[in-house]
Amino acid sequence: MIYPRKLEAIIEFYKKLPGIGEKSAERLALATLDLTNEQIENFCLALREAKNSLKPCQICGHITDQEICDICDNNNRDKNLICVIEDYKSVFTFEKVGNYQGTYHVLNGLISPTEGIGYEDINLNSLLERVGKLQNPELILALKSTIEGQTTTLFIKTLFEDKNVVISRLSYGIPMGADIDYIDVMTLDNALNDRKQISE
Repeated sequence: MIYPRKLEAIIEFYKKLPGIGEKSAERLALATLDLTNEQIENFCLALREAKNSLKPCQICGHITDQEICDICDNNNRDKNLICVIEDYKSVFTFEKVGNYQGTYHVLNGLISPTEGIGYEDINLNSLLERVGKLQNPELILALKSTIEGQTTTLFIKTLFEDKNVVISRLSYGIPMGADIDYIDVMTLDNALNDRKQISE
């Protein structure tokens, strides 16, 4: 063991974060020790408050500290245009593009029979309810090009057959299997503008 046990514990916590390897975790842990006691307290307080107060929006499932997120509560957004995504992290990615003026629906997962995840295990029932209240709705399916993403896409398409709902998907300019969170803004913007209606 190179580092004292207490420091090792901090390093191990940082390593749990995505994209943080051993070296980065060590640098972050050492930098944390350089913070003042007040900064440490504020950091801990911010984490605790975020963990305790952030919850799913009652309409779309995106994280918010209110009952309804700012996007769903924004009357300037096109409520008939819903971008269906796997998790809330993708919302932030789309919002960075800046051109999308519709709303979102967060599934919180994808259908995966091999992992025992069925349609009832993801946030689909509330999507059905939302769409049922809209006029001329369009769903943009922005899901990964994986087996799970394709399975979920086909299920949603079947779910809304004969319901007068336009269903499109992002352009395949997005690399196969890519996570929406890691796609650059320009590629995502082009994919959004060049979305294709899903045919039979």
